[in-house]
Amino acid sequence: QVQLVESGGGLVQAGGSLRLSCAASGRTFTNYAMGWFRQAPGKEREFLAHIIWNGGSTDYADSVKGRFTISRDIAKNTVYLQMNSLKPEDTAVYYCAARYLFKRGRDYDYWGQGTQVTVSS
Repeated sequence: QVQLVESGGGLVQAGGSLRLSCAASGRTFTNYAMGWFRQAPGKEREFLAHIIWNGGSTDYADSVKGRFTISRDIAKNTVYLQMNSLKPEDTAVYYCAARYLFKRGRDYDYWGQGTQVTVSS
């Protein structure tokens, strides 16, 4: 059974930093993309970044490019999202997800339960 468990959320002042972690278990994630998303109250879920498990290539949404960095530790089966220069508009529930690369469509197959990030002004 695949599990993605996020941690590291919390309350931070504007301009501060947080590092989110996503502990992945239940299968090997070779040929998967691991993504981070967020959803603020009343808004649609927003893609932030992804990393290809084998190879490590990354992609970012324009809204976080230059401020957020996604990485993974293969030995720990963990994906990270380093968030710097946080703004109040970054307040949201942050989700980790996994998507098998070699299938039709780009929907994510597995999701974590989310972790709350609140940025105060």
